[in-house]
Amino acid sequence: MIYGLRPVIEAIKAGKEFEKIIIQKGLQGGIFRELDALLRQHGIHARYVPLQRLNLLCGGNHQGVVAYLSLIEYTHLEDLLPCIFEQGRSPLLLILDRITDVRNFGAMVRTAECAGVDAVVIPAQNSAELNEDAVKTSAGALLSVPVCREENLKSTIHFLKASGIRVYAASEKASKEYTRADFTTPAAFILGSEENGVSPEYLKLCDEQLRIPLLGNIGSLNVSVANGIFLYEALRQRRA
Repeated sequence: MIYGLRPVIEAIKAGKEFEKIIIQKGLQGGIFRELDALLRQHGIHARYVPLQRLNLLCGGNHQGVVAYLSLIEYTHLEDLLPCIFEQGRSPLLLILDRITDVRNFGAMVRTAECAGVDAVVIPAQNSAELNEDAVKTSAGALLSVPVCREENLKSTIHFLKASGIRVYAASEKASKEYTRADFTTPAAFILGSEENGVSPEYLKLCDEQLRIPLLGNIGSLNVSVANGIFLYEALRQRRA
């Protein structure tokens, strides 16, 4: 955690990655305007909160700004994908839509690393914080698996499809079971939150929607468990 207007400005200029930036509502002044311009220039989102919230975080010496540096260095998907193809490999990607629970998130990245996933894609907003708990729950996988933080998952899905990657969405409402799909070609799986599933706008863009059969009375699986089932089916098919 760093705080103060000038330290945060310098961190942005130095190219640091941020997990989140919190700013006091109604903050004014020339230095704040400089910070605001940098945030806009670099496409960095900030959350605006009352002064009391900032005081609880670090006392009163924050000048209205508190920032949390990211524990990992994010990867650009448009740079990573060509490298995977150039190595003669069939990409396997995981897209996490609105997975905000840190423990689920960490467990899913851990499984992704074990299954040989090439990258985990997350939205810039509405995603779990990549903090110490996330790293611990992932058993350190977050420090080795490339993570791509994208501003617009809709554009990302379009980019993946244009790059020859088939995008599969996990949905309990799908008619086709996951074992009937072919995951040997370049593939990306998108899984959504346990409360709402994959966003409807992304479901429409996916090449196929797939379900895991449920024989009991419970209507859905834990998203981390579903993640493991999909990824290891892909691994099984690719090793057959």
